[in-house]
Amino acid sequence: MSDSDCDGGYWEAERQRLETELGERITLDALTGPVGLAGRRPLKDDSGAEAGWMIAQRKNGHRHSADDVLTAWYALQVSPQVTEHLDLGTGIGTVGLLTLWGMGPVARLVCVEAQEISFRLLQSNISANGLRERVESIHGDLRGLALPRKFPLITGSPPYFPLGTGMLPQDSQKAHARFELRGDVSDYARAAVSHLSADGWFVICFPTPQKQRALDGIRAAGLAVARMRDVIPRETLPALFTLFACRHAAEFVGDTIVEPPLIVRLASGRLGSEMAAVRRTFGFKDGEAHGGWSAGETPP
Repeated sequence: MSDSDCDGGYWEAERQRLETELGERITLDALTGPVGLAGRRPLKDDSGAEAGWMIAQRKNGHRHSADDVLTAWYALQVSPQVTEHLDLGTGIGTVGLLTLWGMGPVARLVCVEAQEISFRLLQSNISANGLRERVESIHGDLRGLALPRKFPLITGSPPYFPLGTGMLPQDSQKAHARFELRGDVSDYARAAVSHLSADGWFVICFPTPQKQRALDGIRAAGLAVARMRDVIPRETLPALFTLFACRHAAEFVGDTIVEPPLIVRLASGRLGSEMAAVRRTFGFKDGEAHGGWSAGETPP
């Protein structure tokens, strides 16, 4: 099925399949907006908002959040146009698919995810968006990834917390998304360095309070941080997570560029002007929903 064949009826049927199979409520949320959509009319998500691509996600599971959006956006900011990229620990597909949208209709995505239920939802999100011909999904652990080719762009959103630093959720999907049950930021960096082309970019996010742990893992893998940027969820609050854009250490000359923080929301609660521009990157008109996420939905 191609993108032009997708419609709301197909999505509703896919939702019913998932709910029957998983025995729980599935929401359909806008991943991208309608602006720039070619070949078909916009979809409608559960809120009634127009969508270009949608995602099926568990109502009570791990959900799309602002760190996914901004990781994909940062990748699009630093990387030139590419025809293929790799997403590590892709979950239900959010970072990889957002980056794919931004790279245009000829781009392709390779993604790897180990967790069973996330991989199942990923399959629905690929198929129902008509992307089966453009996305190769690998069900496996990124720590054992050994693909025979290199990529000019690699993205990832690692779990944030070591075991023992918080209460492990009983829900398997939430536990794997939040806690380092299958590797940590260092493992993401090692997987990236072995699959990154000589002039490529590796882009990830990680909690700002743990910034040094990310820097140490990136450098130990043989990468250098070329650019990084803190993200402030609301201008009255401290930075919540940091975006890192990395190169092969042997190919990088110069010092890390530390960019001014990106403010998601103003003190009033309104989106900051730069965050509004981020949303427009993904086809949203000002004031429209974006997958049901908010700036405070990163893992606790």
